[in-house]
Amino acid sequence: MSATSQTIRSNKCLAEALKAISTLTTLNLNNNSISGNGAQALGEALKTNSTLTTLNLNNNSISGNGAQALGEALKTNSTLTTLNLNNNKIGDNGGLALADALKTNSTLTTLYLNNNSISGNGAQALGEALKTNSTLTTLNLNNNKIGDNGVQALAEALKTNSTLAILNLSGNSIGDNGAQALGEALKTNSTLTTLNLWNNSIGENGGQALAEALKTNSTLTSLDLWNNSIGENGGLAIADAFKTNSTLTTLNLNNNSIGDNGGLALADALKSNSTLATLNLQSNSIGDNGAQALAEALKTNSTLATLNLQNNSIGDNGAQALGETLQTNSTLATLNLSYNSIGDNGAQALAEALKTNSTLAILDLSGNSISGNGAKALGETLKTNSTLATLGLQNNSIGGNGAQALGEALKTNSTMANLDLSYNSIGDNGAQALGEALKTNSTLAILNLSGNSIGGNGAQALGKALKTNSTLATLDLQNNSIGDNAAQALGEALKTNSTLATLNLQSNSIGDNGAQALAKALKTNSTLATLNLSYNSIGDNGAQALGEALKTNLTLATLNLSYNSIGDNGAQALAEALKTNSTLATLNLYNNSIWYKGLLVLSEALNTNSALTTLELQSNLMQAKIVEAFTEALKSKSTLTTLDLTCHSIEDSGAHALSEALSTNSTLTTLYLTGNLIKSSGVQALADALKSNSTLVILDLQTNSIGDGGVQALAGALKINSTLTTLDLCRNSIGEKGAQALAEALKANGTLTTLYLQNSSVGDNGAHALSQALKTNSSLTTLDLWGNSIGDNGAQALSEALKGNSTLTTLYLQNNSIGDSGAQALFQGLQINSTLTTLDLWQNLITDRVAMIMCEVSHICLVGTQALSKHSSFSFDI
Repeated sequence: MSATSQTIRSNKCLAEALKAISTLTTLNLNNNSISGNGAQALGEALKTNSTLTTLNLNNNSISGNGAQALGEALKTNSTLTTLNLNNNKIGDNGGLALADALKTNSTLTTLYLNNNSISGNGAQALGEALKTNSTLTTLNLNNNKIGDNGVQALAEALKTNSTLAILNLSGNSIGDNGAQALGEALKTNSTLTTLNLWNNSIGENGGQALAEALKTNSTLTSLDLWNNSIGENGGLAIADAFKTNSTLTTLNLNNNSIGDNGGLALADALKSNSTLATLNLQSNSIGDNGAQALAEALKTNSTLATLNLQNNSIGDNGAQALGETLQTNSTLATLNLSYNSIGDNGAQALAEALKTNSTLAILDLSGNSISGNGAKALGETLKTNSTLATLGLQNNSIGGNGAQALGEALKTNSTMANLDLSYNSIGDNGAQALGEALKTNSTLAILNLSGNSIGGNGAQALGKALKTNSTLATLDLQNNSIGDNAAQALGEALKTNSTLATLNLQSNSIGDNGAQALAKALKTNSTLATLNLSYNSIGDNGAQALGEALKTNLTLATLNLSYNSIGDNGAQALAEALKTNSTLATLNLYNNSIWYKGLLVLSEALNTNSALTTLELQSNLMQAKIVEAFTEALKSKSTLTTLDLTCHSIEDSGAHALSEALSTNSTLTTLYLTGNLIKSSGVQALADALKSNSTLVILDLQTNSIGDGGVQALAGALKINSTLTTLDLCRNSIGEKGAQALAEALKANGTLTTLYLQNSSVGDNGAHALSQALKTNSSLTTLDLWGNSIGDNGAQALSEALKGNSTLTTLYLQNNSIGDSGAQALFQGLQINSTLTTLDLWQNLITDRVAMIMCEVSHICLVGTQALSKHSSFSFDI
């Protein structure tokens, strides 16, 4: 029986069971391979079932027909309250059917339809249903393509609907017209509390319309406008609304270019506003003037608890003003000032404030210019401060002196739980000071010291501290120079330590001796779950020691041994351990020196192992017989989900063996076959497997020799397969015929979201064929055509496709032969297209003159070699 037949049968059996079961209230079928037949069976069951309240069908392959069956069931079902259909492909037909059901259904309260290719028609039907439905409280339409027409229909419904409380319309190509319609609705609606509009194309007019509504609306508590383009005028309007609005508690304006003036206006509003608790102003160019104004407002504001000012260039002046405010403010609990060009003066001002402040719990100062003096000031503060729990100082320059000051503070501090000092050049002296602190500190749970030039002495001090410390759960020491002696010290500590769960020692030159010491510790340690030993020159001896440890260790779930020097003997030891180990789920052996014997025993271990889900073996030395051994294991293996066979010289015979396994395997979701020797025959076998396989979602075949014959076979499979979402065919010489075959498949396929065809000789004819497919395809979001000899004719064809396509967000056209006329055509297409966010035209034949025309015609601002749209997050590189 084929995998597809088995799936259909199991779906029907489950549905039959639902008809009879009288106790089940929640059924989670998330991430299976349920299609229309399964959904129809479930729909039949729901007509008579009287207990189920929650049904989760997220991430299946349910199309319009399946949704129609569920919709029919909802017309009579009287118990289901939550239905999750996120990440399916129900389209407008499914949306229409569910909308029809909502007109009579009186129990459903939550409906998730995220990422379902629903356009304006489906949204209009849902809008009509909401005019009469009186039970639905949550509707999620995130990442569809409803556009302004769809949102206008929903807005009209909101004027009379009296139950909907949460509406998510993010990622829907909504512009000013849609936002204006929502604004009008909010003036009379009295139930909506949460409105998500992030990642749309709302400009100043839309922002002003929403702001006008906020002046009278008395129910909305959360508004998310992240990644729109409301600009300064939109910011001013929203600020004005806040002076009278008394219900909104959360506002997200991240990445909206409101500028200094917008910041000043919001600050003025905060002086009188008494409800806003969370304000996100990240990446808005508000500068020090805006920060100073916000600081002044916070002196009297008594409600704001979270303020995000990341990436706003506020500098020391802005930080000093905020520091002065914190001395008296008694409500702010979280302050994000990362990447703001703050130096020691700003840090000292904030530190001074924290001596008296009693509410701030999280302070992020990452990516600034704070040195030892600033860190010393913060350290002095931590000796007396009793509220700060998280301090981020990543990517500053505090050095050893700064770390010593912080270490001294940690000896007495009783609240700090998370400290990030990565990439600060603290050296051994800093690490030793922190080690001393850990001996007595009883609150710190997470310590990040990566990239700090810590050597053996510093790591030994930390190891000594771990013998007695009883709170630290995560220690990150990657990219230091601790060596094998210090690794031995850490190993000694792990023998008695009972709290550390994650240890990252990547790139530390610990070698075999260090690995052996850690392995010895793992035999008795009962808490460590994640160990990263990549880039450490570990050979067979170290791997053998770790293998012995895995035979008895019962807690380690993730072991990363990539980029070491492990050979067959080491692999054999690890394989022997896998036969009995019952906890390790992820083993990364990427880029070692494992040959025939080692790989063979690893494949044999998979036959009995019952825990491993991810095995990474890329860039070792696999032969055809080994591939066959792994495929045999896959036929019976019930846990492996990811298999990486990159760069193993696998030929057609190996691909044939893998295809046999894929025909029956029901767990593998990701298969990497990059850089092998697979040709047309091997790919045809894999394609045949894809016709029946119902679990694989990612297939990477880049840098093989599949040619147009192989790709034609894959195209045939794509017309039938309903689970594959990512296909990588880069550097495969598929040519125009191959591209044309894929284009035909894309017209029928409704699941593939990402297609990589870099350096594949597609040419203008191939680009033209793909363009024709894009006019009707409703699933592809990323298309990579880098280096394909595409000229102006191909670009013009793609431009025509962009005018009608409503799903593609990323198009890579680097290193082609597109000239001025092709570029102008593309940008004419962009004037109509409302979904593309990234267009890369690097290394083509576009002149400066046309680049400037692009800027004017498409409202694009050139910043160096980057171009950013004023109206969305759209960007291109020329």
